[in-house]
Amino acid sequence: MSVTVRVATLAAAFGCLAACSSADEPAEAPRPVLVTRAGDATAAAVAFAGEIRAREESALSFRVGGKLVRRDVEVGARVKRGDLLAVLDPGDLRLQAQGAQAQLAAAEAELGRARADQARYAQLAEQQLVSRSALDAQNAAFKAAEGQARAARANLDVARNQAEYAQLRAPRDGVIASRQAEAGQVVAAGQTVFTLAGDDGREVAIALPESRIRGFSVGQPVQVELWSAPGQRLPGTIREIAPAADPQTRSYATRVALRGEAAQAVELGQSARVYVAAADGHAAMALPLSALQRGADGRHAVWVVDPRTRRVHATPIRTGAFGEDSVPVLDGLKPDALVVAAGGHLLRENQLVTPVDRDNRPVDPEPLKRSSASTAKP
Repeated sequence: MSVTVRVATLAAAFGCLAACSSADEPAEAPRPVLVTRAGDATAAAVAFAGEIRAREESALSFRVGGKLVRRDVEVGARVKRGDLLAVLDPGDLRLQAQGAQAQLAAAEAELGRARADQARYAQLAEQQLVSRSALDAQNAAFKAAEGQARAARANLDVARNQAEYAQLRAPRDGVIASRQAEAGQVVAAGQTVFTLAGDDGREVAIALPESRIRGFSVGQPVQVELWSAPGQRLPGTIREIAPAADPQTRSYATRVALRGEAAQAVELGQSARVYVAAADGHAAMALPLSALQRGADGRHAVWVVDPRTRRVHATPIRTGAFGEDSVPVLDGLKPDALVVAAGGHLLRENQLVTPVDRDNRPVDPEPLKRSSASTAKP
């Protein structure tokens, strides 16, 4: 066999093997990817973690010190204005009130004697049987007795009030949020025994970062999402922003007010997220931080799903200031772009994918185009 025939035979054999291997190679399977719309309004909002609080939280304490002998309510109990919450040992206070009563009786007796002496000296002075100075002395003694009686009466009122202060009562309707003392404990005047959360409204306590504080204002509408009820948004407004930043966290304490049905849908102490639309005009589009990739030129890029081929393409973008879990997109994307939200480091250019949402349901890559086309039909 000649060399030429042998080479041709080998070439034909290799061609057959290559054809067989190409025919046996499986087709590329699409990779499921979590996607989001660049123009999603919920993504464009900045989220802050917070806690449900009462608008009015009162630290309840006794106005006098003593031994706590009884506690009538538990944490979480709902109370009405005037309800008895706790009682101090009233023994010493009752004795003080009795002592003040005795002092008042003595002062009133002395006042009666001084009044009688003053009347007798006045008659004697008219008959010129006593000197004018003696009458002046009796008038002064009478006025002094009157002052001592008034002072004793005031001391008795104070002692009676202090005896009443041995009972701690609710100043308003609300819920006992916490307890700091137990029966048998000796408490000082002003020491917190209970914390009462009033029924005058519910709020969310959040902290706004110093770097973006100028983008928020009192009265700005927000949305509140409870961690126990994801996807359900409650309306609220920013009621209060602290005038100065916390020296340690460099953030501004802020209260978000909930009213009406929204206030009735929350419970004290629940965790929540407050979504605030940025006011700087650059957050029409935003993406989660997990969607960002590092492009070939060092710029930020994202994987965008082609609605026709369902393949991904790296797209450079220009971003704004990073938030806690999202970043605004200033340039490089269309509002209807379908962006891979997570797992982008596992993808490659032009890879076939299957877009899914957070519930692992398929996402139509071009719903906006189809809806536009249907609208354009006569």
